[in-house]
Amino acid sequence: MVDEDRAPSPEEMLRVMEEQNVATVRWLYADSVLLYVPWGVAWLFGFTALFLHYGLDGHSYAPITQMQGVGVLMAGQLVAGSFAAFGIVRMNRLVRGGTSMKGAMYGYAWFAGMLLMTVIALRLGPQLPPEESGLLWAGSSLMVVAVLQMAGGAVWGNWPMFFVGAWVAGVDALGVLLGAGWHALLTAVLLGGGFIVAGLWLRLRRRK
Repeated sequence: MVDEDRAPSPEEMLRVMEEQNVATVRWLYADSVLLYVPWGVAWLFGFTALFLHYGLDGHSYAPITQMQGVGVLMAGQLVAGSFAAFGIVRMNRLVRGGTSMKGAMYGYAWFAGMLLMTVIALRLGPQLPPEESGLLWAGSSLMVVAVLQMAGGAVWGNWPMFFVGAWVAGVDALGVLLGAGWHALLTAVLLGGGFIVAGLWLRLRRRK
């Protein structure tokens, strides 16, 4: 029997599994710009527009309507979501087996979470004042992002990804408690700017 025809040993199978996990983690670091920066840009511009509409004292700082601010945010998030979807598809092409299955299930979890959040906000939003309705949409969407970022970090053993999710959860909770204007400001600066910095830092870290 030639060497190519023999069954792989348990040690070889374990090595292959470890290589797949390492490849996935490397991919997450390598495309950190692709994963984080688009979301950071979307939140920076979108929530800045909403902050200028809400203000911190109940008065707008610029002639921007709530719907215009939401439009900027939604357009940016659609672009960012396209980048994220491309990244997940690319990851699944680079890995096989159980790791690929995890990536697919993780992608479906994002879709299901955002869909459920949209249904809840559509049902409850009209029953609230405009400012509180906007806060419901913003706070619940960031909650989904926070939970799934932390879950992704747990699935792939990626601590930076987990901590990013925890950071999103903390900022989101504080902003919801303070009100719509503060939520928009904190999200724009700490999450929008923070995601841009995190993506660039992780890319630089991998190159060292």
